Amino acid sequence: MQVYLDFEKPLAELKNKIRELREYSTDNVDFSGDITKLEKKAVKLQTEIFSNLTRWQRTQLARHQHRPYTLDYVNNIFTDFFEVHGDRNFRDDPALVCGFARFDGQPCAVIGHQKGRDTKEKVRRNFGMPNPEGYRKALRVMQMAEQFGLPIFTFVDTPGAFPGIGAEERGQAEAIARNLREMAALKVPVIVTVTGEGGSGGALAIAVGNKVLMLEYSVYAVISPEGCAAILWNDGSKGPIAAEALKLTAMDIDELGCVIDGVVPEPAGGAHNDPVLAAANLKKVLKQHLDELNKLSGEELVEQRYQKFRAMTRVLE
Repeated sequence: MQVYLDFEKPLAELKNKIRELREYSTDNVDFSGDITKLEKKAVKLQTEIFSNLTRWQRTQLARHQHRPYTLDYVNNIFTDFFEVHGDRNFRDDPALVCGFARFDGQPCAVIGHQKGRDTKEKVRRNFGMPNPEGYRKALRVMQMAEQFGLPIFTFVDTPGAFPGIGAEERGQAEAIARNLREMAALKVPVIVTVTGEGGSGGALAIAVGNKVLMLEYSVYAVISPEGCAAILWNDGSKGPIAAEALKLTAMDIDELGCVIDGVVPEPAGGAHNDPVLAAANLKKVLKQHLDELNKLSGEELVEQRYQKFRAMTRVLE
């Protein structure tokens, strides 16, 4: 079932009318002319709505319950995927999917956050918020990829690392910090894509890449709008105000000129409206960047990554 957000209600009403006319159409009663007119009106309305989205509305799109997750992109972009489980220390973390696959025939490593669709899966995946063992599992796969000279693709979509007591006891901060250090020194290409939410260190722990991309309706910030509002005004309901201040959308981040390497367009209405097309668009961009990075030596990849992240600063006097 199609799920519409609040700002899409006018569009939802129009599409419901189109659906009703199709259901009532028979050999004796032809509504094709009316349907064509309404379809053109729907396209125009959708364009108007999505060309004037606020930052909060884009955040809602990034969190859409039908938005493609890592395994959706794995199924549509890669072949021969083999998932790796466990960190060989504590347990497996379903919030992070890690494994090996082929990208256009080339062996590679794939790592990404995985949220759940229904309540049961959301609980099992911990709503896409990894524990330390998830990051240690990701690092294990990255080190294996480096050992065999395989490029690494990561897909970021998390509100943040899990802040529970158990996670802190098992070294959440240390696990994230270690990933940052180790990823910076990997001698293989690392391409990062923010597909939904890029939340704080929980996102950055798998996002130190040679190339960092964002989907058109994804967001990337040091904290969620609700978390920011809770700190600043002691009121999480002021998330929409905080979202404007955070400037967390793909367009905002791209304007900085030093944080990401490009914004990948999504199908009309967002990636959830056509996951296959969204994956196809992303695959083209990933291929371009991988071809570019494959020309660099291991030392050059490390230096390029180092310079990229060192340049992420501005000094105002």
